[in-house]
Amino acid sequence: MLRLTTPPANVNDVHDFIVAELDRHPDLNAMDRMVFLTALVELATNVIQHADTGFGVTCTFSLRVGHDRIEAELSDTAEDGGIKLVAREMPADELAESGRGIALIQALVDDLRYERVGDRNLWSITKNTARPGLTDVSAVS
Repeated sequence: MLRLTTPPANVNDVHDFIVAELDRHPDLNAMDRMVFLTALVELATNVIQHADTGFGVTCTFSLRVGHDRIEAELSDTAEDGGIKLVAREMPADELAESGRGIALIQALVDDLRYERVGDRNLWSITKNTARPGLTDVSAVS
């Protein structure tokens, strides 16, 4: 688990935590690692950049690697932003500098959830994995 307060902590601390946790599981394939790392860093970046109203934000990250999935939770002390997750698409303008974060995360992972629990925002992401030696029973005829 990683707990940090911004400032002074930043997304580099989150990146280092995720890499260290994923390195404990050498059987994860490189694509699953990269996709999950990108999604969770994007989520952390959004929270750190957009949720801080000038008084800092405290975030707690946890990550679990299971037999067939990687899961993470991010909890933060930011105010309730009235967030409603719906399917999103990338902005039509290729040069747009905002509006890509949630759409990118949704494209990368199998499940993205958000809920307000008490005085905290709780985000969870799940990425199904392709582990060596596992057979997808649904694909076998």
